[in-house]
Amino acid sequence: MEMEQTEKEAIRAASAEVSREFKTLINADDLDSLKQSQHLILGRLQDSNAVLAHFNEYSEHCFSEVSGDFSRNTRLLRSMKSDLDYIFQKLRATKDAKKTKIGRDWQRSRMGWQILMEMEICNRSMKSRILATYPDAFPDDSTGEVVDRRPDLEIPQ
Repeated sequence: MEMEQTEKEAIRAASAEVSREFKTLINADDLDSLKQSQHLILGRLQDSNAVLAHFNEYSEHCFSEVSGDFSRNTRLLRSMKSDLDYIFQKLRATKDAKKTKIGRDWQRSRMGWQILMEMEICNRSMKSRILATYPDAFPDDSTGEVVDRRPDLEIPQ
């Protein structure tokens, strides 16, 4: 027990000596300046923490106001997406069926296309004869060639 006591005293003496030597290395004014800077930083951090806490409360309040709208609109968008998927699926099936039918009809009715082309030629010649007889029979724009300006839905965009 006496040995433990002497060890403790020796440790205390060594600590006191180190403290005395350490005190001579540090300037008291520098230590006070450092302590003041730390208090200033602590105050700023506490202010920032208070601002962030207030903002979190405000954000939570705003989110609670709009979360119902978000969930309702999300359900609506999902429903619209499934409806559109169904519509596009039907359109694709219809387009594929139409392509197949047109392909079969095209092979069967090449003669029909020739007849249509001949009718178009006749229509143009008849129109030119009417124009020769009655120059004001058609408006200026109707005599030009008609161009189909509808978008081609089969070209990916």
